[in-house]
Amino acid sequence: MQLSPALAATGTYPFVKLEQEKRRLAAAGVELIDFGKGDPREPTDPMIRRALAESLTEISTYPLAEGLPELRSAIAAWCERRFGAALDPETEIVPTYGSKEAIFLLHQVVLDRDGSKPLVLTTQPGYPVPDRGATFAGGEVEQLALHESNGFLPDLDAVPEETWQRAAILWLNYPNNPTGAVAPLDFLRRAAELSRKHDFLLACDEAYSELWFETPPHSGLEVREHGNVAVFNTLSKRSSMTGYRSGFVAASADLIAALKQYRPSVGTAPQEFVQRASVVAWNDEEHVERTRDAYRRKRDALMPTLARKDVRVAGSTATMFLWLEAPADDIAERLLEHGLIVSPGTFFGPAGEGYFRLALVPTEAECRRAATILEDVL
Repeated sequence: MQLSPALAATGTYPFVKLEQEKRRLAAAGVELIDFGKGDPREPTDPMIRRALAESLTEISTYPLAEGLPELRSAIAAWCERRFGAALDPETEIVPTYGSKEAIFLLHQVVLDRDGSKPLVLTTQPGYPVPDRGATFAGGEVEQLALHESNGFLPDLDAVPEETWQRAAILWLNYPNNPTGAVAPLDFLRRAAELSRKHDFLLACDEAYSELWFETPPHSGLEVREHGNVAVFNTLSKRSSMTGYRSGFVAASADLIAALKQYRPSVGTAPQEFVQRASVVAWNDEEHVERTRDAYRRKRDALMPTLARKDVRVAGSTATMFLWLEAPADDIAERLLEHGLIVSPGTFFGPAGEGYFRLALVPTEAECRRAATILEDVL
């Protein structure tokens, strides 16, 4: 049977390999503390769970691609409260099945692989889904390196003019996975201005916008008037709702209309009972503040040990991640054998070499126990 060459080109998703190692160690009786995958284990707030349960009906119908009006209105209201962005809930927002599928499938809507702009610009180290989505859509991918010397921001001025002219999409992810870096507002404005000048889409993946340790991060929503901007966000991290699969895209009316036209073909609208629970989540900030505080406490449980062991924290001002300078090339393997699962920086691209990532998803007690192990191993 013939398979897609794009599937072969993408290779094995890095975290699949990590899952295989976890199973091997668990079978050997090793007690594991998993800092590998960024899958929150904070409880979903009871009011959100109640809203979902109360929305279950005897008869279940297909959800509409454009989403419930109540959900679009709740998202628009949140965008205005959080970022001062006035969005039309009828024409500038579409709910999505989390943000991952929307990020992957955007290329099917925007990219013309046989046209003059077949290029998708992504950043690395980074989340691999934009690269994979572009590959499956038949596009070309060019990765812009994120270096600590530039604040883990791509050097936009170093991109050649001819590259911009061929670009259909520039992907930015801030707060950034894996580095935890944030983007200044003037950087986002510059990227938006380039999108208008060169007629490409600035696509902002902001899944971690609500997890920070000191200062709220900026959003592409704040620079929409300067260019062609689409923002992707989700309740997965903000509200610890990864299993609910509920997010949104905010963009110009013409792009949202195109997404609404495309999405019924792939059937990825969130279930209606999930949408109704999502209304409750977007309308409340208290549970988000509690979530931020939980990640802050877990971070504080590890930082003193890392400082004593001279493990330098790079970036890491937001998200649920600590991006750490690796004290040795085999640090991930060494920690793994002691039951601590971390992600090597190279999982996220060549520019991740010399670093490793800790996802602050274990419990606070597990983080304190991990600090004791780190004290012995590092």
